[in-house]
Amino acid sequence: MDLNFFHIFTELLIGFIALLFLTKVLGKTEITQITTFDFVSVLVLGELVGNALYDDKIGIPEILSAVGVWGFLIYLTELLTQKFRSSRSLLEGKPAIIINKGKIDYNEVKKNRLDLNQLQHLLRAKDIFSFSECYYAILETDGTISAMKKQMFSTPTKQDLNLPLQHTALPISVIMDGEIIQENLPFAQYDKDKLSQELKRLGIASHKEVLYAEWQENMPLYIQKYEENT
Repeated sequence: MDLNFFHIFTELLIGFIALLFLTKVLGKTEITQITTFDFVSVLVLGELVGNALYDDKIGIPEILSAVGVWGFLIYLTELLTQKFRSSRSLLEGKPAIIINKGKIDYNEVKKNRLDLNQLQHLLRAKDIFSFSECYYAILETDGTISAMKKQMFSTPTKQDLNLPLQHTALPISVIMDGEIIQENLPFAQYDKDKLSQELKRLGIASHKEVLYAEWQENMPLYIQKYEENT
């Protein structure tokens, strides 16, 4: 029993390391599953390792070779789609315009194996609750919808309302779960001493009292203490 447990643990550990290495090599798109092919690839990789755990005839060399061969094939496919534009429609698929200038393209809907209920569901996820509100809808290669509302239904922008434009700044987390996020401090124009001084100025003795703190340009430091969450 102990030997069997050790065997499973070893194969799991080796399989985990192999998959982790493979995802680093293949890049983030494989994890986010941008295309149907990416999704299938992830499933197959998981199955290769999972099935090997319950087959006594398959050991670590077989697991590594299977993951390696499949990873090479995926890498080769990604390389082909990067180098040769013509291969993308075959290997990755291509987006389809299923609503064009306010009209449902029924041929594209059928071609992509959609029905109108599914299309309604996808549009509702984009805050479009009626076909009459949609001007363009594109079915992406990952099965999601990118949609553009008709102008009469679109949200007005500041430019439309002639409001002054403001500089957009990215919020930076500087404290999370009572710990200072050291790598973010330079982006927030802080160092540890300066942050501690700012906390003391706000009546906070230590960063360990802070659940979350966020810096944003031209804004006061946003802080939520642990006691505020109880």
